[in-house]
Amino acid sequence: MKFTRKIVKSAVAIAALAFGAAYAQNIAVVTHGQANDAFWSVVKNGVEAAAKDSGVKVTYRAPESFDMVAMSRLIDAAVNQKPDGLVVSLPDASALGPAIQRAVKAGIPVITINSGLESSKKLGAVLHIGQSEYDAGKSAGEKLKAMGGKNGICVNQEVGNVSLDLRCKGFADGFGGKSKVVPTGNDPTEVRSKVKAALDSDTSIDTIMALGASTAGEPALAAAKESGRLAKINVATFDLSAGFLKAIAAKEAAFAIDQQQFLQGYLPVSFLALHAKFGLIPGGNVPSGPNLITSEKAAQVIDLSAKGIR
Repeated sequence: MKFTRKIVKSAVAIAALAFGAAYAQNIAVVTHGQANDAFWSVVKNGVEAAAKDSGVKVTYRAPESFDMVAMSRLIDAAVNQKPDGLVVSLPDASALGPAIQRAVKAGIPVITINSGLESSKKLGAVLHIGQSEYDAGKSAGEKLKAMGGKNGICVNQEVGNVSLDLRCKGFADGFGGKSKVVPTGNDPTEVRSKVKAALDSDTSIDTIMALGASTAGEPALAAAKESGRLAKINVATFDLSAGFLKAIAAKEAAFAIDQQQFLQGYLPVSFLALHAKFGLIPGGNVPSGPNLITSEKAAQVIDLSAKGIR
């Protein structure tokens, strides 16, 4: 009798393991931004939270720098693992499109995030989670124009990243006045130096539009302070950082545009887990932003930004 019970228990345990293995999901995430970057670390936090809440295994990969060839290879490597779903950012559709189409052809559902809204559906992705970068940039430009701006610069730390290029274009169209792009790298020291040089070369610049809070926003703000003209310059940025939010709360900076990147990590993993389990998927794109963070709202989100959620 005891022997029979042991056999039954063993059979139940094996069946349970087999059932779990049959329904275990593996989701692959490949982004162009590194997980140790202030912005992308929040995306990764969202990915990890969704993996825990949904009970799925997730792998997160990113190239060591903004490198589309390396990213394409990472997508191919992820596809070779035959995941139940693929989450990918899409800063360059021409470079990454073939790899994404290979995933789709292999029957892997793909959700694009953050960048690539315009190309997502064409490449076969089931949906996109992010914001319209051009529209967000245009709204920011219109707001800065209403604040009295007449001569502005757009600080672009990744020229060639279609999303950032669209932000600058939208800013220029919404701003309507004199504006130009200041190209930089992702090194905050370089950003600070190039923005300071731009301000020194043209003392009529009254507006700075940065495209990343910690990467460009904070260094641009520091450059404006160094120039001695911060009181006459409106500094705004895309995305959030605790430091830039404190500057907004202190009314040293104008505003920040929040695209809620935690959702860009959390939602696609959750959606793909539900798709793998039940065949469920939203019927269209999900806008995660933009949300304008001014001095009235900044204090409310500083703590969440420091915790890697906003």
